[in-house]
Amino acid sequence: MHDQFDVSLEDSDLLGEVELTTNLIIAASESDDRLSEDQIDEILGVVPEPRHES
Repeated sequence: MHDQFDVSLEDSDLLGEVELTTNLIIAASESDDRLSEDQIDEILGVVPEPRHES
C-alpha cells in the first residue's frame, strides 16, 4: 500500500521558501517587538528599489 504522506522534498524552490520562513520565525521569536518591514526585507534578502526623486 502506498503511503500518501511519504513524500521526499526535492523541490529547490520549496526548500528555499522553507528556509526563508524559518529565518523569519527565528528572528521574530528573538525580537522583543514586531519586526519592521525593513528588518523583514533584510531577512528575506529583498533589495530595495532605488527611489526616484521628482
